[in-house]
Amino acid sequence: MTDSSDNSEYQNKSEEYRKDLLLEMYRQMFNDINRHIVVIWQSVGVLLGAFTLFALVQKQIIPVDIASALLVLIAAWLIAHIYDASYWYNRNLVIIANVERQFLRPEDLREIHYYFGGHRKTSAMLTHLKIQWYFGIGIAALVLAYHFATRVLPLWSWEVWTIGLQRLLPYLVLLASIVFLGLLRGSRIKSYENFIENSPGRDINAQGVRYGSGHPTA
Repeated sequence: MTDSSDNSEYQNKSEEYRKDLLLEMYRQMFNDINRHIVVIWQSVGVLLGAFTLFALVQKQIIPVDIASALLVLIAAWLIAHIYDASYWYNRNLVIIANVERQFLRPEDLREIHYYFGGHRKTSAMLTHLKIQWYFGIGIAALVLAYHFATRVLPLWSWEVWTIGLQRLLPYLVLLASIVFLGLLRGSRIKSYENFIENSPGRDINAQGVRYGSGHPTA
Protein backbone atom coordinates (compact mmCIF):
# COMPACT_ATOMS: atom_id res chain seq x y z
CA MET A 1 0.00 0.00 0.00
CA THR A 2 2.89 2.31 0.86
CA ASP A 3 4.63 1.58 -2.45
CA SER A 4 1.48 2.43 -4.38
CA SER A 5 1.03 5.67 -2.44
CA ASP A 6 4.68 6.64 -2.93
CA ASN A 7 4.44 5.90 -6.64
CA SER A 8 1.29 8.01 -6.98
CA GLU A 9 2.93 10.90 -5.13
CA TYR A 10 6.01 10.61 -7.35
CA GLN A 11 3.84 10.73 -10.49
CA ASN A 12 1.98 13.78 -9.22
CA LYS A 13 5.24 15.57 -8.49
CA SER A 14 6.66 14.58 -11.86
CA GLU A 15 3.56 15.96 -13.60
CA GLU A 16 3.85 19.18 -11.62
CA TYR A 17 7.55 19.51 -12.52
CA ARG A 18 6.72 18.85 -16.17
CA LYS A 19 4.03 21.53 -16.11
CA ASP A 20 6.44 24.05 -14.55
CA LEU A 21 9.13 23.15 -17.09
CA LEU A 22 6.76 23.59 -20.04
CA LEU A 23 5.52 26.94 -18.75
CA GLU A 24 9.11 28.14 -18.26
CA MET A 25 9.96 27.02 -21.80
CA TYR A 26 6.89 28.92 -22.99
CA ARG A 27 8.08 32.14 -21.36
CA GLN A 28 11.64 31.67 -22.60
CA MET A 29 10.53 31.15 -26.20
CA PHE A 30 8.73 34.49 -26.12
CA ASN A 31 11.86 36.15 -24.73
CA ASP A 32 13.90 34.64 -27.58
CA ILE A 33 11.36 35.85 -30.13
CA ASN A 34 11.62 39.40 -28.79
CA ARG A 35 15.41 39.30 -29.09
CA HIS A 36 15.36 38.06 -32.67
CA ILE A 37 12.73 40.41 -34.10
CA VAL A 38 14.25 43.60 -32.66
CA VAL A 39 16.34 44.44 -35.73
CA ILE A 40 15.48 48.14 -35.87
CA TRP A 41 18.95 48.96 -34.53
CA GLN A 42 20.41 47.10 -37.50
CA SER A 43 18.40 49.27 -39.91
CA VAL A 44 19.61 52.36 -38.06
CA GLY A 45 23.13 50.98 -38.45
CA VAL A 46 22.64 50.77 -42.22
CA LEU A 47 21.50 54.40 -42.36
CA LEU A 48 24.39 55.57 -40.19
CA GLY A 49 26.76 53.57 -42.36
CA ALA A 50 25.37 55.24 -45.49
CA PHE A 51 25.76 58.74 -44.09
CA THR A 52 29.24 58.02 -42.76
CA LEU A 53 30.54 56.47 -45.96
CA PHE A 54 29.23 59.21 -48.22
CA ALA A 55 30.60 61.84 -45.85
CA LEU A 56 34.00 60.19 -46.29
CA VAL A 57 33.46 60.22 -50.06
CA GLN A 58 32.69 63.94 -49.97
CA LYS A 59 35.94 64.50 -48.06
CA GLN A 60 37.72 62.32 -50.66
CA ILE A 61 38.97 59.96 -47.95
CA ILE A 62 37.63 56.86 -49.73
CA PRO A 63 36.52 56.41 -53.38
CA VAL A 64 32.80 56.25 -54.17
CA ASP A 65 33.32 52.76 -55.65
CA ILE A 66 34.59 51.40 -52.32
CA ALA A 67 31.85 53.22 -50.38
CA SER A 68 29.15 51.79 -52.67
CA ALA A 69 30.55 48.27 -52.32
CA LEU A 70 30.61 48.62 -48.53
CA LEU A 71 26.99 49.81 -48.46
CA VAL A 72 25.88 46.84 -50.54
CA LEU A 73 27.75 44.62 -48.07
CA ILE A 74 26.04 46.33 -45.11
CA ALA A 75 22.63 45.86 -46.72
CA ALA A 76 23.44 42.17 -47.27
CA TRP A 77 24.46 41.92 -43.61
CA LEU A 78 21.06 43.32 -42.59
CA ILE A 79 19.18 40.88 -44.84
CA ALA A 80 21.25 37.93 -43.53
CA HIS A 81 20.23 38.83 -39.97
CA ILE A 82 16.60 39.08 -41.09
CA TYR A 83 16.65 35.55 -42.57
CA ASP A 84 18.17 34.20 -39.38
CA ALA A 85 15.71 36.10 -37.17
CA SER A 86 12.81 34.84 -39.28
CA TYR A 87 13.93 31.24 -38.77
CA TRP A 88 14.23 31.65 -35.00
CA TYR A 89 10.86 33.39 -34.82
CA ASN A 90 9.10 30.60 -36.71
CA ARG A 91 10.94 27.85 -34.84
CA ASN A 92 10.15 29.34 -31.44
CA LEU A 93 6.52 29.80 -32.47
CA VAL A 94 6.38 26.06 -33.22
CA ILE A 95 7.69 25.31 -29.72
CA ILE A 96 5.16 27.72 -28.20
CA ALA A 97 2.33 26.06 -30.16
CA ASN A 98 3.54 22.61 -29.10
CA VAL A 99 3.53 23.68 -25.45
CA GLU A 100 0.05 25.19 -25.84
CA ARG A 101 -1.19 21.91 -27.29
CA GLN A 102 -0.25 20.25 -24.01
CA PHE A 103 -2.75 22.45 -22.15
CA LEU A 104 -5.32 23.82 -24.59
CA ARG A 105 -8.25 21.89 -26.05
CA PRO A 106 -9.57 21.86 -29.65
CA GLU A 107 -12.44 24.18 -28.68
CA ASP A 108 -9.84 26.72 -27.55
CA LEU A 109 -8.99 27.24 -31.21
CA ARG A 110 -12.12 29.38 -31.34
CA GLU A 111 -12.43 30.43 -27.71
CA ILE A 112 -8.82 31.64 -27.24
CA HIS A 113 -6.79 31.69 -30.50
CA TYR A 114 -6.32 29.46 -33.53
CA TYR A 115 -2.57 29.83 -34.08
CA PHE A 116 -1.60 26.72 -32.13
CA GLY A 117 -3.68 24.57 -34.50
CA GLY A 118 -1.21 24.83 -37.41
CA HIS A 119 2.45 25.70 -37.85
CA ARG A 120 3.60 28.51 -40.14
CA LYS A 121 4.84 27.58 -43.61
CA THR A 122 8.56 27.33 -44.16
CA SER A 123 9.08 30.64 -45.98
CA ALA A 124 6.68 32.77 -43.89
CA MET A 125 8.26 36.02 -42.73
CA LEU A 126 6.88 38.28 -40.02
CA THR A 127 5.65 41.61 -41.46
CA HIS A 128 8.00 43.50 -39.13
CA LEU A 129 10.96 41.61 -40.57
CA LYS A 130 9.67 41.92 -44.13
CA ILE A 131 9.65 45.72 -43.77
CA GLN A 132 13.33 45.60 -42.74
CA TRP A 133 14.02 43.27 -45.70
CA TYR A 134 12.53 45.77 -48.14
CA PHE A 135 14.54 48.53 -46.48
CA GLY A 136 17.80 46.63 -47.04
CA ILE A 137 16.91 45.90 -50.66
CA GLY A 138 15.92 49.55 -51.20
CA ILE A 139 19.20 50.90 -49.80
CA ALA A 140 21.25 48.56 -51.99
CA ALA A 141 19.17 49.39 -55.08
CA LEU A 142 19.48 53.16 -54.57
CA VAL A 143 23.23 52.98 -54.01
CA LEU A 144 23.77 50.82 -57.09
CA ALA A 145 21.50 53.00 -59.24
CA TYR A 146 23.43 56.11 -58.20
CA HIS A 147 26.77 54.39 -58.75
CA PHE A 148 25.77 53.07 -62.16
CA ALA A 149 24.49 56.48 -63.32
CA THR A 150 27.56 58.37 -62.15
CA ARG A 151 30.42 55.90 -62.46
CA VAL A 152 29.56 53.25 -65.04
CA LEU A 153 27.13 54.69 -67.56
CA PRO A 154 29.43 57.54 -68.69
CA LEU A 155 32.07 54.93 -69.60
CA TRP A 156 29.64 52.21 -70.71
CA SER A 157 31.03 49.70 -73.13
CA TRP A 158 30.13 46.13 -73.97
CA GLU A 159 33.76 45.38 -73.27
CA VAL A 160 33.33 45.25 -69.50
CA TRP A 161 37.04 45.16 -68.72
CA THR A 162 37.45 48.67 -70.12
CA ILE A 163 35.34 50.03 -67.23
CA GLY A 164 37.90 49.02 -64.63
CA LEU A 165 37.79 46.58 -61.75
CA GLN A 166 37.30 49.21 -59.07
CA ARG A 167 34.16 50.58 -60.74
CA LEU A 168 32.80 47.03 -60.99
CA LEU A 169 33.48 46.25 -57.32
CA PRO A 170 29.96 47.11 -56.03
CA TYR A 171 28.41 44.71 -58.58
CA LEU A 172 30.87 41.94 -57.73
CA VAL A 173 29.93 42.38 -54.07
CA LEU A 174 26.26 42.28 -55.09
CA LEU A 175 26.73 38.96 -56.92
CA ALA A 176 28.61 37.44 -53.98
CA SER A 177 25.92 38.68 -51.59
CA ILE A 178 23.12 37.19 -53.69
CA VAL A 179 24.84 33.80 -53.69
CA PHE A 180 25.50 33.92 -49.94
CA LEU A 181 21.98 35.07 -49.05
CA GLY A 182 20.44 32.44 -51.31
CA LEU A 183 22.43 29.71 -49.57
CA LEU A 184 21.61 31.12 -46.13
CA ARG A 185 17.89 31.36 -46.88
CA GLY A 186 17.85 27.79 -48.19
CA SER A 187 19.69 26.59 -45.10
CA ARG A 188 17.25 28.33 -42.73
CA ILE A 189 14.22 26.94 -44.59
CA LYS A 190 15.73 23.43 -44.50
CA SER A 191 16.39 23.75 -40.77
CA TYR A 192 12.78 24.79 -40.14
CA GLU A 193 11.42 21.92 -42.23
CA ASN A 194 13.64 19.50 -40.32
CA PHE A 195 12.43 20.89 -36.99
CA ILE A 196 8.74 20.55 -37.89
CA GLU A 197 9.33 17.04 -39.23
CA ASN A 198 10.96 15.89 -35.98
CA SER A 199 8.85 17.92 -33.53
CA PRO A 200 5.36 18.28 -35.04
CA GLY A 201 3.70 18.47 -31.63
CA ARG A 202 0.58 16.75 -30.34
CA ASP A 203 -2.06 16.12 -32.99
CA ILE A 204 -4.97 18.51 -32.76
CA ASN A 205 -8.13 18.66 -34.83
CA ALA A 206 -8.12 22.09 -36.49
CA GLN A 207 -10.82 21.24 -39.04
CA GLY A 208 -12.87 24.27 -39.97
CA VAL A 209 -10.13 26.76 -39.02
CA ARG A 210 -9.16 29.06 -41.89
CA TYR A 211 -5.57 30.33 -41.86
CA GLY A 212 -4.70 33.48 -43.78
CA SER A 213 -1.90 35.97 -44.24
CA GLY A 214 -1.63 36.58 -40.50
CA HIS A 215 -0.58 32.97 -39.91
CA PRO A 216 0.15 31.30 -43.27
CA THR A 217 0.37 27.52 -43.04
CA ALA A 218 0.52 26.61 -46.74
